[in-house]
Amino acid sequence: KEQTMFRLVVVVVGLCFTSAADRTEPAGGSWFVAAVYEHSVVLNPEPRTPLSRPAALRHMHDNLRVFEQQAALAAQQGAQILVFPEDGLQGFNFSRSSISGYLETIPDPQQESWNPCTEPGKYNNTEVLQSLSCMARRYNLYLVANMADLQLCPKTEPSSCPSDGRWQFNTNVVFRSDGLLVARYHKHNLYFEEAFDKPPRPEITTFDTPFAGTFGLITCFDILFQEPTLTLLEKGVRQIIFPTAWMNQLPLLDTIQFQKAFSSGANVTLLAANIRSDRLIMTGSGIYTPTSATCHHAQRGDPEEGRLLVARASGYCHEENCFDAPPPETASSVLPSSTTTTFISSMMYDPFTFVLLNETEGKVRVCNGTFCCRLQYRRLAPGGSKELYALGAFAGTHTVNGRYALQVCALVRCAGLEVTSCGQEVEEAESKLDFLLEGRFGTRYVYPSVLVNRLVLEQPQHLETAADGRVTMKHSKMTAGLVTACLYGRMYHLDQTIVTKKSAERQVDAFLVLFITQWVCSLRK
Repeated sequence: KEQTMFRLVVVVVGLCFTSAADRTEPAGGSWFVAAVYEHSVVLNPEPRTPLSRPAALRHMHDNLRVFEQQAALAAQQGAQILVFPEDGLQGFNFSRSSISGYLETIPDPQQESWNPCTEPGKYNNTEVLQSLSCMARRYNLYLVANMADLQLCPKTEPSSCPSDGRWQFNTNVVFRSDGLLVARYHKHNLYFEEAFDKPPRPEITTFDTPFAGTFGLITCFDILFQEPTLTLLEKGVRQIIFPTAWMNQLPLLDTIQFQKAFSSGANVTLLAANIRSDRLIMTGSGIYTPTSATCHHAQRGDPEEGRLLVARASGYCHEENCFDAPPPETASSVLPSSTTTTFISSMMYDPFTFVLLNETEGKVRVCNGTFCCRLQYRRLAPGGSKELYALGAFAGTHTVNGRYALQVCALVRCAGLEVTSCGQEVEEAESKLDFLLEGRFGTRYVYPSVLVNRLVLEQPQHLETAADGRVTMKHSKMTAGLVTACLYGRMYHLDQTIVTKKSAERQVDAFLVLFITQWVCSLRK
């Protein structure tokens, strides 16, 4: 047990930063102890083949045994809340019919009070709910898990009901430390999940704790969208629970990179638990505040095993500026107004406009349409290094595997020495840079990140948002070579425009088809 705890500390310090300021307990006792578990799922080798209920339970109990072990370890380290990842009980790639044996009907805790551990006979086929409830009760902690929920459609909503008369939801459940079911959240933004339905309306789900106040619930892909995430933030929720099965997407959406960026940009505490799978490029979990992180990101060649993280979290930053460095110089004195030769290259499937960093130090500016990014930099490359860096800008609609509006400024190490390699995935870098990165955004939701060699996070020394939308990130004295420095702006307010435009285009297409059909029919007459 002592060896396990020591190994945990070594991994955390090696892969993430922890702000010294966040280690000093504030007056008023606002600290709490959180735990997240990155889980290597025991998988069903044939997820497309339906299993009987007893067979599905045997499979899930293999994962529940691991959950039980980790809950015991978390409790021994003083955890008050423990988060398990999305799909952690059954795995992935089920069809709508093949997941049937894994489904349980989860009552709405807003409508009734139920403790599955102390009232196991109240509902049939709720063995997993009972196990999780007793786990929370046994170890005296709040417990969050993800499972598959079956709900029969009410007669009041026939239009949104699937043809088989039931909904199947990707669902987070929360149990109080005495085992009471206190929250149920149905994932709204599905990501190629054939087994599950999108809820007929977004669910804004929160629960209260005696040690840290209110938490909000989201799942995986939800974090990129207005509903429910932005609604939770605008309601003042500042602690977010985030079970996920996130596939790493460099150079802008690596797991720990975006988890920390979201925590800093949204000014929230984020408890993120991911799956561990080499085949699916899944790893990266953590406990984040705007100024600190305790996280784990497996490296290539690491054993494919689970990892428990336990850390004290102090809630969100109450100050206007949560960073310690002095303010950067003003844009007018630091940044140029001219541009140099630009080129287009694809990054994350989006056409970024790039400009190369050709000098040891300098100032560059690049625009994508009317959206511009500016950079002042000084490069500290080791002798013999020939790495290529570029500053990229993108403003538009991301359309691959999801549609959402973005404004992004990104300083990236290119994969090779050709400009066409800029924007490709890179995990390692040697060149350190002191830099000031700036853009003027049309949203106040801008998520900052600095990712260095072998996917290690660094905390920006200074982050500032001006009244005119200008966001400035300043960083120096890097510990390793820069992979990516990014200001990732989400234009949530334009998402509805995207949907409306798509609907209008479909209506026009349908009208044209109808018109042409009628015209052809008239000619035949």
